Amino acid sequence: MKARIILSAIVLFCFGFVASAQDLKIGYTNVEYIMSLMPEMEQIDADIQDYSNQLGQQIQTKSQSFQQQLQSYQQSAQTMTEEARATKERELQTMEQEIQKFQQDAQSSYQRKLQELLEPVQTKVYNAINAVAAENNYSHVFSEAAGQAPVLLYTKDNDPFTDLVLAKLGLEAPETPAPAPGSN
Repeated sequence: MKARIILSAIVLFCFGFVASAQDLKIGYTNVEYIMSLMPEMEQIDADIQDYSNQLGQQIQTKSQSFQQQLQSYQQSAQTMTEEARATKERELQTMEQEIQKFQQDAQSSYQRKLQELLEPVQTKVYNAINAVAAENNYSHVFSEAAGQAPVLLYTKDNDPFTDLVLAKLGLEAPETPAPAPGSN
């Protein structure tokens, strides 16, 4: 008798789980792919390339100046007094440290600039994803993370979520299919 009651409880629990799972609709998309099709990305690519070139030019100028001063020091070091040589070596060390710090700062500045440029596009894509998910009664939407396997247990091969988001943004996918999940 106890076994029947326990078995009945388990069956009811399973039916309750299946009934609630029927409301579950999961979408899967690739945000990077969608963003790559956004017309704004061409300008962002050009802007970030210009910014990168500016930073690179500044680093190159500082490095050339350092190399010139180092070469000048090496040529005249034997004729310098011990005190003048020590002073010039300290100046060169300081200059080299400043270049290294500038390179680190330039890298951080590049990342900030890239994020600043991408933020409006990301917001636009995420708003479109949220709108499509709400309009089509998706309960969950997963996205492929760059370089990482997506956290997804099951999805239909013909899941149209990415195409719906592209349509929401007024974009058309090219004839080649979207990158396969997990490929880069």
